[in-house]
Amino acid sequence: MWLENAVQDAERRALPDLKPLLEALALATSALRTADWNDDATGESGARRPADGR
Repeated sequence: MWLENAVQDAERRALPDLKPLLEALALATSALRTADWNDDATGESGARRPADGR
């Protein structure tokens, strides 16, 4: 959803060259979030650390 909003904002501001950069950022962010090194040490895929950092 953030990508749609950012692209629409870039279009409103007449910045069409920003669209491919935003799309590349979205792809890179997705790849980083799904990378296997984000797995929890317990071996559970996609585990997240609690907000308090414990």
